[in-house]
Amino acid sequence: MRSDIIKKGYQKAPHRSLLRATGLKDEDFSKPFIGVANSYIDIIPGHFFLQEYGRIIKEEIRKAGAVPFEFNTIGVDDGIAMGHSGMLYSLPSRELIADSIESVMNAHALDAMICIPNCDKIVPGMIMGALRVNVPTIFVSGGPMLAGRLEDGTALDLNSAFEAVGEFASGKIDEKRLHEIECKACPSGGSCSGMFTANSMNTLCEAMGIALPGNGTIPALTKEREELLRKAARRIVQIALDSTLSEKFKLRNILNFKAIHNAFVVDMAMGGSTNTVLHMLAIAKEAETDFELSNINDIATKVAHIAKIAPALSSVHMEDINRAGGVNAVMNEVSKRGNSILHLDALTITGETLEERIKNAEILDSHIIRHNEEAYSQVGGLKILYGNLATQGAVLKVAAVAESMKEFEGKAVCFNSQDEAIKGIAGGKVKAGNVVVIRYEGPRGGPGMQEMLSPTSLIMGMGLGESVALITDGRFSGATRGACIGHISPEAAEGGLIGLIQDGDTIRISVSQGSLELLVDSATIESRKAKWKPIKKEVQGKWLKRYALLVSNAANGAVLKTEL
Repeated sequence: MRSDIIKKGYQKAPHRSLLRATGLKDEDFSKPFIGVANSYIDIIPGHFFLQEYGRIIKEEIRKAGAVPFEFNTIGVDDGIAMGHSGMLYSLPSRELIADSIESVMNAHALDAMICIPNCDKIVPGMIMGALRVNVPTIFVSGGPMLAGRLEDGTALDLNSAFEAVGEFASGKIDEKRLHEIECKACPSGGSCSGMFTANSMNTLCEAMGIALPGNGTIPALTKEREELLRKAARRIVQIALDSTLSEKFKLRNILNFKAIHNAFVVDMAMGGSTNTVLHMLAIAKEAETDFELSNINDIATKVAHIAKIAPALSSVHMEDINRAGGVNAVMNEVSKRGNSILHLDALTITGETLEERIKNAEILDSHIIRHNEEAYSQVGGLKILYGNLATQGAVLKVAAVAESMKEFEGKAVCFNSQDEAIKGIAGGKVKAGNVVVIRYEGPRGGPGMQEMLSPTSLIMGMGLGESVALITDGRFSGATRGACIGHISPEAAEGGLIGLIQDGDTIRISVSQGSLELLVDSATIESRKAKWKPIKKEVQGKWLKRYALLVSNAANGAVLKTEL
């Protein structure tokens, strides 16, 4: 066993002595040592109950004949950090999570691992760390929360609360209604109920084969979710007890090019968060595959968009997808299109191929998960745009864009930070027909690449969602909807053209052509370049300063450089 290095032989008597202090007995030293990486933290709704989930998993691991060692990662709640300087720490926390997984697992030479993530960057951070360690690993998330409900039955989610702020600011609702939405939008523990970043990543774990079926859709705090935890625990011990299985199910044997490709197929079919692009590119780099940003558009042309979930469709949430057949039903339907878009021979952690896993999964409610021929669109829900404003690419969640905004030309209104944008939008600076430009919010320029849910929600709440576009070198919450283009690369802080846009410039967006263009002549652009100086923000945190020095741009997954 990998853990023999800390427990076998007379020279390891001191090591065993320390392990005995934690409660181990003679009989435990012949058993596999399983890392239980928990992201329990009180302040995140999807995580405050994970301490109990860790106890359930450890109990099941012991019953199955192995020794569990639980440890924790940090977590940042994007919703709570949203709209202030705390959001600067959101994306960088992904790297700290990956580093903590690598540190604990390799320092103690543990044999296998169960990861218990739930929200946002915590899922990809754990995946990235697990790929570095490369031992058998199962992901089992805390599960999605249920949708909230108003008294009239209208479904609510976190996005409803953010958009209610814009509605209140523009006088569309009163303070009583705002308070009612606030109190009912997030009714229980779990990752936010729509197809936001957390649930997008948790469903993609199923598509990649590193989680059990139901991981992305079975609601949190249910008996069904508890049984999923126990099943995952039993499976990881089964693998760890058998040296042949332990070799076969090393994480990189499962999470490879085929798995990443399959993840983007499901992402397209379900209209996932734009953040999945950022995270999956980072995961691809950790897996040392040659998956590139440009591959995504190729996938999109072959995948029908068959499930719309909040924020794209406010009445549908993850609990509805679960009842309608779950991710397996989505994948099975996608596979029926006949273009071999899914790699069905991909191995999954449960031992079967993807084809074997999904072959009997049928759609149980075609109003929630549509059949290919009745799809919302015959192309996928995400699109990579290129052009002089995004020579390395930009990301658009087409699934959440109104048809009227898919071809759009408008005059730029520029802001050099999210804070400026929020003040400007709320103050009436943005009018119908404008393109809001928010720059110096990329991985380096932020630093930390803030999510832009506050400005996008203001635009929606003020009734401008079908007449105003927004472009940024920052990123968006999975709850964002509208003509919002993010991840523009190169970013402003590294000299990207987005930094040279001036108020009144014309910007053209074409979804059909996959283009994002600044309609300014080349001589004018060259003149602006000669005068350009990057805006230097005052950065308080030492971690953020270090992050800004090492981080790559969004087109490269915003990963930290390991060589200068």
